[in-house]
Amino acid sequence: MPTTLIERPAPSAAPRPDTAPRRRTRLFALPEARWAAAATVLFLIALPLQLTGAPAWAWGPLYALTYATGGWEPAWAGLRALREKTLDVDLLMIVAALGAAAVGQVMDGALLIVIFATSGALEALATARTADSVRGLLDLAPTTATRLLDDGHEENVPTERLAVGDTVLVRPGERIGADGRVLDGASEVDQATITGEPLPVAKEVGDEVFAGTLNGTGALRVKVERDASDSVIARIVAMVEEASETKAPTQLFIEKVEQRYSIGMVIATLAVFAVPLAFGAAVTGSLLRAMTFMIVASPCAVVLATMPPLLSAIANAGRHGVLVKSAVVMERLGQVDGVALDKTGTLTEGTPRVTDLRPLTGSGPTDDGLTGSGIAGSGLTTDGLTTDGLTTDGLTADGLLALAAAAEHPSEHPLARAIVDAARTRGLALATAENFASAPGIGVTATVDGRTVAVGAPARLLNRTGGAVVARAAAVAAELETGGRTAVLVELDGAPVGVLGIADRLRPDAAATVTALTALTGTAPVLLTGDNPRAAARLAAEVGITDVRAGLLPQDKVTAVQEQERAGRKVLVLGDGVNDAPALAAAHTGVAMGRAGSDLALETADAVIVRDELATVPAVVALSRRARSFVVQNLVIASVFISALVVWDLVATLPLPLGVLGHEGSTVIVGLNGLRLLREAAWTRARAEG
Repeated sequence: MPTTLIERPAPSAAPRPDTAPRRRTRLFALPEARWAAAATVLFLIALPLQLTGAPAWAWGPLYALTYATGGWEPAWAGLRALREKTLDVDLLMIVAALGAAAVGQVMDGALLIVIFATSGALEALATARTADSVRGLLDLAPTTATRLLDDGHEENVPTERLAVGDTVLVRPGERIGADGRVLDGASEVDQATITGEPLPVAKEVGDEVFAGTLNGTGALRVKVERDASDSVIARIVAMVEEASETKAPTQLFIEKVEQRYSIGMVIATLAVFAVPLAFGAAVTGSLLRAMTFMIVASPCAVVLATMPPLLSAIANAGRHGVLVKSAVVMERLGQVDGVALDKTGTLTEGTPRVTDLRPLTGSGPTDDGLTGSGIAGSGLTTDGLTTDGLTTDGLTADGLLALAAAAEHPSEHPLARAIVDAARTRGLALATAENFASAPGIGVTATVDGRTVAVGAPARLLNRTGGAVVARAAAVAAELETGGRTAVLVELDGAPVGVLGIADRLRPDAAATVTALTALTGTAPVLLTGDNPRAAARLAAEVGITDVRAGLLPQDKVTAVQEQERAGRKVLVLGDGVNDAPALAAAHTGVAMGRAGSDLALETADAVIVRDELATVPAVVALSRRARSFVVQNLVIASVFISALVVWDLVATLPLPLGVLGHEGSTVIVGLNGLRLLREAAWTRARAEG
């Protein structure tokens, strides 16, 4: 039965239904972060003391503590790996740092320790935060539900105890406790957590509903069709975890390279020490040569050849509203050759707005679009329902909007808020509504200035009457819906007087972004959305997308992304909601919209567009490509220096100071080259290329 509501002040904004309660691991709750911070502080105290000529007893113990605090964990992990007959690069870096200290290069070794400790802490934090978000997603589903017994009584039970076939009662404003189908009742359900649809969806007998979605003003009886462990929201969690694990093969490849390099370095260092001894060389000289080899062959220059360009690009992107979570992500952004875009909240603003005003009398059913001569140029104003909002033929466009807004003012529905906001934007005065009532799936009725006003779904309201005006209203509504709008009929004393068109507004830079991404990747982006095909097709046509896949659930988006990945593409997915999180995790690179993005999307994504400026997406891809070219340049420079110094040390006698100078010189050169990406000109050029 319809639910009648008495007029009352609008409540404060409710929490977003697609936002899980935050479970965030604090940075210094991680031991890796605490040890890295201690090592960094000790190093920053010791360095100026050494550079200003303080005695060794002042800075030496500080460097020793830097080695201990920052290096004991990777050293211990490396020793445990040795026990399992594996050798990783972290242990090699500890040995290189100790080798540098053994020949007097204490500061170089300490710097290396700090770099690796900080990197390990950031990796641990990213892992913990992602795990927090995945676990927090389960909090979207309620912990209890009202189960209806065969004798008509109710019992409150934990949702995990619900079984397939049970019937649950979902009262107005409650979250639905299980995936199922409506047995009785009518309501509107906000299911943005699952489908990403910007507006609540009308639910009637036979319609499917999902756990964790928010019921509107009507009561529903729902028959449970899936166990809690098999609900859509639970499957989202499982897919995020599974898709995150699919990135492991790349990590395994890196570990194989580290293993081989580590073994090669150990063997080479031992050979440099042992071979001269076999031919009668002095122990001290052989040890000095081996330590020099360890220093000049140290991967410090290679590490710095890679990190400064990527970190500089990250910092530059951050200044312009793009949070790239790691250097690995920055590098991968430049590899993408395919793009998949979400619709609601990504290409659009995610907020419904009035786009069309169609009075059925007066000026006729022309498309005013809120900017045409029928409205903005008319100069007409209205004061509630006074004659200022009427012509001799009927309502003007402003009068129609004022009438609908007055009736919808007490309502909490998103469409009602859009209508009221449009009236306020135009400066229209609203009359007071009395006897307000709301019927889920139908609309609202109210008494405005003594006349009965109904605002709601044309398909429901028009069924009650007939005649030429009704046929005209139906035609206008059909025209608006064909164009991808949501049609809202306005009746005055039982007679249709106009139709409003409401749609989610396209972001101003959406079309330009699609064009730029097409040029960068060589292929047009794909639109993946849970919205209806008609609205998706209309928006896609506006931005220039031809491949449109609508009505998708989260697992369908993952399948679409995986299809492109299997075809050999490295796909960038851009989205904002919980329903986009699995696709963000499955993609080569996931990017989330920052302002409206759900916690899970923000944590799952590899990068976040903080200010929701779509134009920064192609810019950061172009910046990543420049950073990758700088990495190649730096690797060439570092390789030339390392190779020359190693050959010198092996073929002739490389003086230790000269070896250190060459090693540090190459480090400075590649570091300064990478820092060029910090300049504003680097972002400007990336924007132009993107």
